[in-house]
Amino acid sequence: MRGWLRLGIVLLAAVLALQWWESRSPDVATPAPAATGEATAPGETDARWPAFLPPEAVATLEAIERGGPFPYERDGVRFGNREKLLPAKPRSYYREYTVRTPGVTHRGARRIVCGGPAKAPEVCYYTHDHYQSFARIRE
Repeated sequence: MRGWLRLGIVLLAAVLALQWWESRSPDVATPAPAATGEATAPGETDARWPAFLPPEAVATLEAIERGGPFPYERDGVRFGNREKLLPAKPRSYYREYTVRTPGVTHRGARRIVCGGPAKAPEVCYYTHDHYQSFARIRE
């Protein structure tokens, strides 16, 4: 019994050390800056998007416009609207995309959810709190 306890403690310590080490590593899934025709000066916002969007959300929207590539495997998957906070639509109407969160080594809570065809969405929403609330980006 004592041997199993010791093994469990060693394994737990190894897992915690690995998590600590990964949290110190840079986020490898950081999307590249969007390639647009015009550069935006620091502190200046792109007039196509609402001012409340963080720069990472704008980069995600530009990737959606281009049709990708997307940095996260789950980007573009069907969004079920289980919270029923968005207008009711057919099952495969909404798709979700990750908005990178600086300093976070996982996908984080920020998402953009777009409705309509994947290549030309009809409407998009932004959530900073993992589907607890949504703000309309455009229609």
